[in-house]
Amino acid sequence: MWLSRSPRTFRTLVHLRPFSQAAAAAVAPWDPTEAPLEYLEGFPRPDPKYNETILAIPRSSSGKNIAAKERKVGRVPSIVFEQANGQEGGNKRLISVQAKQIRKLVDHLGRSFFLSRLFELEVRSELGAGDIIEKVRVLPRKLHLHSGTDAPLNVTFIRAPSSALLKIDVPLVFRGEDASPGLRKGAYFNTIKRTVKYLCPVDIVPPYIDVDISELDVGQKLVMQDLKVHPALRLLQSPDQPVCNIIGSRGASEPKKK
Repeated sequence: MWLSRSPRTFRTLVHLRPFSQAAAAAVAPWDPTEAPLEYLEGFPRPDPKYNETILAIPRSSSGKNIAAKERKVGRVPSIVFEQANGQEGGNKRLISVQAKQIRKLVDHLGRSFFLSRLFELEVRSELGAGDIIEKVRVLPRKLHLHSGTDAPLNVTFIRAPSSALLKIDVPLVFRGEDASPGLRKGAYFNTIKRTVKYLCPVDIVPPYIDVDISELDVGQKLVMQDLKVHPALRLLQSPDQPVCNIIGSRGASEPKKK
């Protein structure tokens, strides 16, 4: 099974029940004033194993010198923004989070999966102690890692209430290469996209999208509109943009030179 930066928790994948375009079209647009949406049976949902509260303390100011001091004592300078139509902005809070906690989560989940997962954020006057200043559900929006050590340097979070619609780059997990007719003929699997951008209601943010390539033959491809997702998700990229394809071996198609 081929995975796109997939952590150990995704090595056993669920088999998706196909969700037809007609069925998706029959679902009325989601109204955030209605009852919260739920994950559909057969679609990926967050693994509770990685449910974790990210601990933080407030930070009074920003700047290179302040950031360097925070990193020196094992903290990562961060910002929490207010959700506004899927964008950052408003009600900004400067915070610092624990470098070891962020690194552990990124190592376990993978960078793309970390950026598509909701967490509880608890801001206290002191790490693990003191008064609670804010406790809120958030989505990691941006993550800056050191190019040499992969140590977290900055994290940006966005508040994620149930009423929110967030633009998220959802990771793709590919499966079915063992059964693919094209790959069994000796062709090659070509990954074109590793994430796809959707507008997601917060309560059903998918941790990843399962992509079945078991029926692909040489020269065939999957495009974004072929992906099976919750009908309340809205694709924000061209539906005809290719996600992956099967490429034939040049050596198999050309005569050998004598």
